[in-house]
Amino acid sequence: MEAERVELLSVVEDHYGGVVVSVENQEAVDSELFSSILEASMYNWRQQGKKGVWLKLPILHSNLVHTAVKAGFGYHHAEPDYLMLVRWIPETPDTFPANASHRVGVAVFVVNDKKEMLVVQEKSGIFGGTALWKMPTGVVNEGEDICDGAIREVKEETGIETKFVELLAFRQSHKSFFEKSDLMFVCMLEPLSSDIQIQASEIEAAQWMPVEDYAAQPFVQEHEQFDFVAKICSSKLDGNYTGFSNMRTCTSSGKKTYLYLSKRDASLLLASKQDQA
Repeated sequence: MEAERVELLSVVEDHYGGVVVSVENQEAVDSELFSSILEASMYNWRQQGKKGVWLKLPILHSNLVHTAVKAGFGYHHAEPDYLMLVRWIPETPDTFPANASHRVGVAVFVVNDKKEMLVVQEKSGIFGGTALWKMPTGVVNEGEDICDGAIREVKEETGIETKFVELLAFRQSHKSFFEKSDLMFVCMLEPLSSDIQIQASEIEAAQWMPVEDYAAQPFVQEHEQFDFVAKICSSKLDGNYTGFSNMRTCTSSGKKTYLYLSKRDASLLLASKQDQA
């Protein structure tokens, strides 16, 4: 008599000796049935010498989270539409990569040919109601390049069209947002329009302000990081500072991306590339 065939979970093997399981059923899955299938699958993966198991549960299958946790899985990360759980099979320390550790933001120095910079007063947040004039700032979206994020944030907050010039500086801070670290990139943009239309939901006011007036604000002068950035911007306008230009390139896997490097070196590399073409 032929033994009954045990149903196993479908997987995709990763590059590190593990498997990725994605429960894609369009209908609800019974938790008891899932428990037995998961148990059989774990036995099979253990026999195969697999290491890490990634279990992706879409929000439709949130009823299976408790079952997975009872089977030894732990949380790794969550997105709006799914929860990722993990379990390490061998009796060794796991080598799962940590969840994303940093949030990426931009502070944008938009300056016109009159040496006036675009500044805003925010309605909320730590600067809401303080009357501080500050650079437009914001968070870069998932899958968005830093240079494009800077352009988008300025457009959203002030209605000003811009183009990317240089990345002037960046800073890293820790335990900033839900215990995550934070990277803030100071970008210089050139305005392509001048008529301000504020984002009423977030911005109290916006204007073009002489760079020296921005730097003279007591808050800017009393806070070292703000003061440093203001000095960098002024030095850039005086021709005594060079930031990083964005050069379009691609990764080893063929993905299009940007490499940020000094403007002088970027020009030399582009000239060399054109000579070889």
